[in-house]
Amino acid sequence: MGQKIRKCKKCGKYTLKEKCPVCGEGSVPAFPARFSPRDPYGRFRRLAKRG
Repeated sequence: MGQKIRKCKKCGKYTLKEKCPVCGEGSVPAFPARFSPRDPYGRFRRLAKRG
């Protein structure tokens, strides 16, 4: 069916493959995680992001 666009962790190029065709590094989904108002771990993620 349809594929989702992915982004290389190392060089930042966009691809549809699991590995980047430019540098060979693994790629991750380019879209953010789905938002849920009842997210039980949201507080902890926001605290970790603040640093």
